[in-house]
Amino acid sequence: MGAPLKFLHLHSSFHAGGKELRCARLINLFGPGIEHAIVSAQDGALSAAGAIAPDMRVAYPQDFPALAGRPTPVRLRQIALAMRGYDLVLTYNWGAMDAVMAHTVFAKALRLPPLVHHEDGFNEDEVERLKTSRNWYRRIALGRASAVVVPSQRLEWIARDVWHQPRSRIRRIANGIDISAYGRKPDPRALPRVIKQPGEYWLGTLAGLRPVKNLRRLVRAFAALPEEWHLVILGEGPEREAILDTALQLELSHRVHLPGFVAQPAQAIGLFDLFALSSDSEQFPISVVEAMAAGLAVVSPDVGDVRGMLAASNRDYVTRSGDEAGLADALCLLASDRRLREAIGAANQSRARAEFDEKVMLSAYSSVYAGALGRSLLT
Repeated sequence: MGAPLKFLHLHSSFHAGGKELRCARLINLFGPGIEHAIVSAQDGALSAAGAIAPDMRVAYPQDFPALAGRPTPVRLRQIALAMRGYDLVLTYNWGAMDAVMAHTVFAKALRLPPLVHHEDGFNEDEVERLKTSRNWYRRIALGRASAVVVPSQRLEWIARDVWHQPRSRIRRIANGIDISAYGRKPDPRALPRVIKQPGEYWLGTLAGLRPVKNLRRLVRAFAALPEEWHLVILGEGPEREAILDTALQLELSHRVHLPGFVAQPAQAIGLFDLFALSSDSEQFPISVVEAMAAGLAVVSPDVGDVRGMLAASNRDYVTRSGDEAGLADALCLLASDRRLREAIGAANQSRARAEFDEKVMLSAYSSVYAGALGRSLLT
């Protein structure tokens, strides 16, 4: 038996969010036969590591060159040199684009391993429109990538028509989850620091607490719901105090709860009675798939592929992007009608089971990585 394959993962952040948790899940699915090294461009942003099974072989190198900084030839060469010794380099989002550029510039001279880039969305500074300088940089940097993986139709179009990537390089893979783990009756004590009491209803969301998720908007929209409703936000991030401050200003602190990151959302999401997003930007959010699998109705702005992901009966509750009043109205309508919530939730669950199981996702990612490596990954 030969030496195990070694994968290098270069992330803009490895705090628990959609792409990070998908990465963790894929590591678990590929099993302990592959060694993984995970680097975060943001110091200490590694909370998604809690979702990786303890028997996986994962390291977090502290001496990897900084992924952020001026893209000088010296710095790019340092990053490229650090890629040697791995069998496959996996990069994620704009925060790792200097590493992609380093690979393109030095791959041939340094005989670097193949690289697959994953693009899941954009930071706050590109929510309204993409930056021209970054588009040019991406076009050049992606020149030697074996594949560019995107989860949504919009990102597929951007990769093809804005970044001018050949169709043969672009792979659209829908995010998937272990559907069988969802839809079970949860323990009311499943979450730390908050217990669901008899007579309470929970509006819930799963999100990194970052500005682009605009969770303060969700708190304001939630304010219209009756007293028996509570807002539960699962996740961690830099916006925590700002969200709590908004709840305090609206005198909602007793009904807004931030229990923190939950490594196994399937054990908690069933406590929700209704699910909501409030993001300024999304592509193909895993949290929506999780909500669907748990049999929940969803309220969301019309961002990314969300409308197309949901069952047809749920699409009337996808509101115009940026329309806070519309978001509040949709929440109130569904909060006031339990039978409607349950009927829409059942339709969402059926769609999730048919379309978004992780076995399909694993097969697709395995095919992309195997194509880059020139060998099979799954036996």
